[in-house]
Amino acid sequence: MSGRALVVQTSFLGDTVLTTPLLAHLAERGLVDVVVTPASAPLLANNPAVGETIVYDKRGRDAGVAGFLRLARALRERRYGAAYLAQGSVRTGALAIAAGIPRRVGFVTSAGRHFYTERVAAPDNDHHAARLLRLALDSDAEPATELLRPRLYPGRPERDAVDDLLRRAGAFGGPFVAMAPGSVWATKRWPYYAELAARLAPQARIAVVGSADDTELARAIDAATGGRAIDATGQLTLLASAELIGRASVLITNDSAPLHLASAMGTPTIAVFGPTVPEFGFGPLAPRAAIAGRSELACRPCDRHGPRRCPLGHWRCMREITPEHVAALVHQLMLDPRPPALPTPAP
Repeated sequence: MSGRALVVQTSFLGDTVLTTPLLAHLAERGLVDVVVTPASAPLLANNPAVGETIVYDKRGRDAGVAGFLRLARALRERRYGAAYLAQGSVRTGALAIAAGIPRRVGFVTSAGRHFYTERVAAPDNDHHAARLLRLALDSDAEPATELLRPRLYPGRPERDAVDDLLRRAGAFGGPFVAMAPGSVWATKRWPYYAELAARLAPQARIAVVGSADDTELARAIDAATGGRAIDATGQLTLLASAELIGRASVLITNDSAPLHLASAMGTPTIAVFGPTVPEFGFGPLAPRAAIAGRSELACRPCDRHGPRRCPLGHWRCMREITPEHVAALVHQLMLDPRPPALPTPAP
């Protein structure tokens, strides 16, 4: 059997970041390739644990049966000995079989579990990085904490892009606070980033991270700071965004991909959780982090990802997390070297 391994991870951006501890662990045994989406592939650039990044555009050029079979043939030619199904759909399980991979490891709870030769438990109380790492561990082994922090590897192009952005903003070499106000799910967007920025602006420049879809949010933050915000929305690649976050004194973010970029870069993180909770396994893994959330609300969590609108119509889980509370957490992380206790509920 070939010692070459394949990891299949076609979920969200954050899931790809949280798969990097698994990749690093497998790379200690031999060559590791990864199947990812077009959006996630750039996150694995320069990663020393990854041999080849194979893009599966399941909603574009590889859509349908023809695209599935084309990828399966390409994978079969590589003669993998084992596949680790970090994304557990029926499609990825069938892909591993169609690729002729003899050993197929996935979670016992996955939809594609009937295609696996080995099924691994995925404890609900684990961080998702730990669940993913279990795919490569013996059944009686526990994931070591020091192995769980993800890693990303921005290169020269990303460093140059961030240097240029900061120079144009007159902020090169100076301290700044990063904010990531966006989210695909509307109910996960904390509504007070502009108010928080106004509070923090006298002490630090504010950099806004996100996609072009977050530009309006960045404009509101810029207006609140008197036009002194560093707007990076839609201007940086994902890996360059990680580089920018890595230079920040602290990141304030929703339960979204930038949270995991900060974990990978070791940036102190304040994560605002509303309809979701960190107990789902997607909290920050940065060495210093705090959670802002209304833990006493009986209605949360209300959704694994975050609904489009509050099922009860009040959205208290976000509206009642005050800018004053989050500002206090920012100052605590920036001034106190000791990590705050987790979770940190809003008053």
